[in-house]
Amino acid sequence: MKSGRSETKFVQELILYAASAALSCLVLFVGLRHLDPNRDASKKALEHKKEIAKRLGRPLIQTNAYEDVIACDVVNPDNIDVKFDSVGGLDAVKQALYELVILPLRRPELFSHGKLLCPQKGVLLYGPPGTGKTMLAKAIAKESGAVFINVRISNLMSKWFGDAQKLVTAVFTLAYKLQPAIIFIDEVDSFLGQRKTTDHEALTNMKTEFMALWDGFTTDHHAQVMVLAATNRPSELDEAILRRLPQAFEIGIPDRRERAAILKVILKDEKVEGGVDYDHIAGLCDGYTGSDILELCKKAAYFPIRDLLNNEETGKPSQEPRPLSQLDLETVIATTRKTNVAASEYSRLSSQTLGWSQHRESDNYQD
Repeated sequence: MKSGRSETKFVQELILYAASAALSCLVLFVGLRHLDPNRDASKKALEHKKEIAKRLGRPLIQTNAYEDVIACDVVNPDNIDVKFDSVGGLDAVKQALYELVILPLRRPELFSHGKLLCPQKGVLLYGPPGTGKTMLAKAIAKESGAVFINVRISNLMSKWFGDAQKLVTAVFTLAYKLQPAIIFIDEVDSFLGQRKTTDHEALTNMKTEFMALWDGFTTDHHAQVMVLAATNRPSELDEAILRRLPQAFEIGIPDRRERAAILKVILKDEKVEGGVDYDHIAGLCDGYTGSDILELCKKAAYFPIRDLLNNEETGKPSQEPRPLSQLDLETVIATTRKTNVAASEYSRLSSQTLGWSQHRESDNYQD
């Protein structure tokens, strides 16, 4: 009798112990999931992957933790609202990019015969800031229908040794799984600049890993993966990187005809007074970049608002602001300086102020 009771008690204690161990494991598992630094990234990546899989008509791809981090930077081309028509001017560059980049991604069967017509694996856009390099990159992704992986260097950095190389590897493996894909690196000189003996070991390893993986895709003629880079300092790029970017396009300061085209693109959907002479306005904007012209139009758009508010103060309320006029644009041009001129003057004044303050400190020290 006592033996039966002891066995029952032993079984109860065993069940209680097993339940306690299972509960402890569950609490530990839930706690570790909440402490996972990539938890939010994994959720966001899953949404991106579902959206892209649905668009491409493919099953949901399997990814590892490192690819999930990179997947957060994936942009569905359907969500990009920039087309080649949204970029004013640069007709020759857009035509060349269509033939060398977009056509191989959209019609790969045309480039499957021989090696001379294989798709481009690297394209560089370079030129002064504000000339439309990033807009062109978005337009390429939109026109080609390729998945756009906007690589952010901060996502490739990790405090854990060896993680940076794994994240770089994830960029290419994810692009291969989602192909056709464009890997876009803005301000590429900050990441793949000239190698120096003073570089940190982790950065050197990242560059080496990136170039090695890039070469792997270069030898695979069937991979529809391309690296698109943009910079305003091409001279600071490593020679090995320039070799992997055989197609380079200079996006320079627009000429008068291109400035007129940019004005028309910017003001296309705005309420503008009839008879605006875009060529005349373009002539007044000599040396302006596309970004400068956009800011100019934004400033001019405030004039109708100011007139409406002034009319309300004088007892002449209006239902809506008047159309933007040519006089508004001319007034802004007369009172605005180009960004690079303003920046240079600011830099010069800052240097003079710094020199003056150092001189005053020296005088005070002598006193």
